Amino acid sequence: MSPLASYRRLYELAGPAYVVVAFLGRLPLSMSQLGTLLLVSAATGSYATGGLAAGVLAVANAVGAPVAGAVADRVGQRPVVLAQSLAGAATLGLLVHAAGRDGVPSGALVLAAALAGACIPQVGPLARARWRPLVGRGHPHRRRLLDTAFSYEGAMDEASFVLGPALVGVLVALASPAVAMGTAAVLLVVVGTAFALHPSARLTGAGDREGARPGGAARERFLTPFFVVLLVALLCVGALFGATQTGTTVLADSVGQPGLAGLVHAVLGVGSVVAGFGTALLPAGFVQERRMLASASLLLLLSLPLLAVDSLGGLVLVVLALGFAVAPYLISVFSLGERALPPGRSSLGLSLLGSAVGIGYAVGAGLAGRLADALGDGRGHTAAFAVTVSATAVAIALAASLQRPARRLAAAASAAEPAHPLLDVV
Repeated sequence: MSPLASYRRLYELAGPAYVVVAFLGRLPLSMSQLGTLLLVSAATGSYATGGLAAGVLAVANAVGAPVAGAVADRVGQRPVVLAQSLAGAATLGLLVHAAGRDGVPSGALVLAAALAGACIPQVGPLARARWRPLVGRGHPHRRRLLDTAFSYEGAMDEASFVLGPALVGVLVALASPAVAMGTAAVLLVVVGTAFALHPSARLTGAGDREGARPGGAARERFLTPFFVVLLVALLCVGALFGATQTGTTVLADSVGQPGLAGLVHAVLGVGSVVAGFGTALLPAGFVQERRMLASASLLLLLSLPLLAVDSLGGLVLVVLALGFAVAPYLISVFSLGERALPPGRSSLGLSLLGSAVGIGYAVGAGLAGRLADALGDGRGHTAAFAVTVSATAVAIALAASLQRPARRLAAAASAAEPAHPLLDVV
């Protein structure tokens, strides 16, 4: 089945409305972190407080998403995403209201940001969880279609994290941070509700409606060593994002162009979007575990020039190239994760994988910031970028450790659907 035919078949299975709402539904989350940073910083006059509020929002989202995913596996995504969308919009509105009042303590703003982060749905992992029941068990090209679906979802994730912050920047320039966050809240109500009410949501929960044994799927173990390694692998790419953004910010500040930091970092997403769509063109014989190892190796190779860059122009070129390895790595890890999950645990498992990226971002940004401050003297960005390079080196080791277990998992999947996760990592 050709890549073009795969995309066409997926479009037929999901429908045009799904494609639209599943992408737009990602924007509120991608807008909220930068929007919170700008909103709270403007309200308090402190970038430190704004950064704390944005970080707390991201961590709260990483913690809350798996909880929502676990509930969705039991009752279906529709009521969970609907409740999250409405609650997320309300808490974003609360944050905007609190920031607009005089004398509100900084702690109250940080708490409001945490509430918002805990409520906003992670649409990317939830959308991935819908493809398994959408494709169905009996389709002759099931694996090819699922791999293509995950390539598409990876590209959409990257596109949302380019468009979301850019939209915030435009709205802040034209109006204010409060308008940007209010727009995110409105999008969450409209598009989040549409994603929740889409017919595909009915296919989730109760074993993904794939003939799971009553009560059996929910009790199957999924947090195996194999899956834990995948979680750490995504934590590494999250650390790459956080450290790279920190290093970019430090370099932009040092050359007197702090306003360009966000635009430079967005270039990473541009290359990743292109590569995400292109991943579907790879031959089926180039299996996911090999793609993971190859893309991790490419991440290391392409990140090494960060240690020598000393200008924004050079950084743009390096970051653009680095982006072309990010999406293939993310897609291969999520694809392996989907295979390792038993029916009825897709929403929880994929939400955990998505949350690992957010936790990794916080770890990478924090560590890179400390090293940048410690080194200083115009080379702080090099110290931050060293965290990026280190994260890619760990990613290679993790990918190498999964080669044999992944082959066993593929063999189990071909012998009997659905496949069960491996219990060991060699």
